[in-house]
Amino acid sequence: MQGFLASFTGRCAGLWPGLWCLIWGMALSPAWGASPAGRADLTLGPGRPRTSPLRPVSTYSIIAIDPEANEMGVAVQSHWFSVGSVVTWAEPGVGVVATQSLVDVSYGPLGLDLMRGGKTASEALQALLRADEGREVRQVAMLDVRGNVVAHTGSRCIPEAGHQVGKNYSVQANLMLKATVWPAMARAFETTKGDLAERLMAALEAAEAEGGDLRGRQSAAIKIVRVRPEGPWWRNVVMELRVEDHPAPLKELRRLIQLHRAYAHMNAGDAALEKNDMATAMREYAAAEALAPDNLEMRFWHAVGLIGVGRLDEALPILVPILRKDARWMVLLERLPKVGLLPSDPAILERVRAALKK
Repeated sequence: MQGFLASFTGRCAGLWPGLWCLIWGMALSPAWGASPAGRADLTLGPGRPRTSPLRPVSTYSIIAIDPEANEMGVAVQSHWFSVGSVVTWAEPGVGVVATQSLVDVSYGPLGLDLMRGGKTASEALQALLRADEGREVRQVAMLDVRGNVVAHTGSRCIPEAGHQVGKNYSVQANLMLKATVWPAMARAFETTKGDLAERLMAALEAAEAEGGDLRGRQSAAIKIVRVRPEGPWWRNVVMELRVEDHPAPLKELRRLIQLHRAYAHMNAGDAALEKNDMATAMREYAAAEALAPDNLEMRFWHAVGLIGVGRLDEALPILVPILRKDARWMVLLERLPKVGLLPSDPAILERVRAALKK
């Protein structure tokens, strides 16, 4: 097997990163599960440990899994531009990674690759740490679909820094104002009711209330995926939202989550309307509009849906105030019959125009 591994990694020489090939070579080896003394180091080649440029994405984050809801995810806030593009990694049916501090972004995709190949979160994290000369400035957390959760805080992460692993979650933070930040996150996650997004947000808000990042705040992100994928891959990303640069990123992220939920209700209403399930459609539309009362477009398409199933009388009280507020919606309404999104019946538009004159 050692000869096979040498041949395997030799064929991969020169590819970036060579670590990809070596990981899979190691994953195929029975020695992978052996004692450290019997296990080869995970490197880019003889005498070439994995290194990466230092990126000071100091932050606080949480990863968590809700097996009953079939969801797992990660959420983060930092005084760093576009933190979600660096820290948050999640793949349906595979696992979740948060990589931060003086960050090596490759922990995200490589960790997911290892877990996709059957390694536990702990096995994946330990493999990557062994290969990383900069492990003591890294802070990384991983979880897999079996509910295994693990975290690492290097000894040279900027204080205050630490993590706490609990049932189905891990919270981790570095460069915090106080060492009470991550325990506060853990308490908030454990005690908050609601769906996974709500509990992740509660943890972030608890961190901020406890003093948060010593430098302040700038960006935030949340990503939630299915534990057990169902149907096309794109249906298994439950939520993926980012606030790239904002004076109050958590407040803005919460607003986006509420808007995301509103559109989910809107989509469910449209689906019910297509099946002529009016009771469900009206319930979903009402829920959407309650979450986003100032969103004219939601109400517009609600009205269009009603017209499409022959319920113009119910559509007019919704539609007319929108058209009076902004005449451009009338321009759009007039274009819809041409593309089949409204019945091609001139009497419909005539009734709408008549209602506008009243």
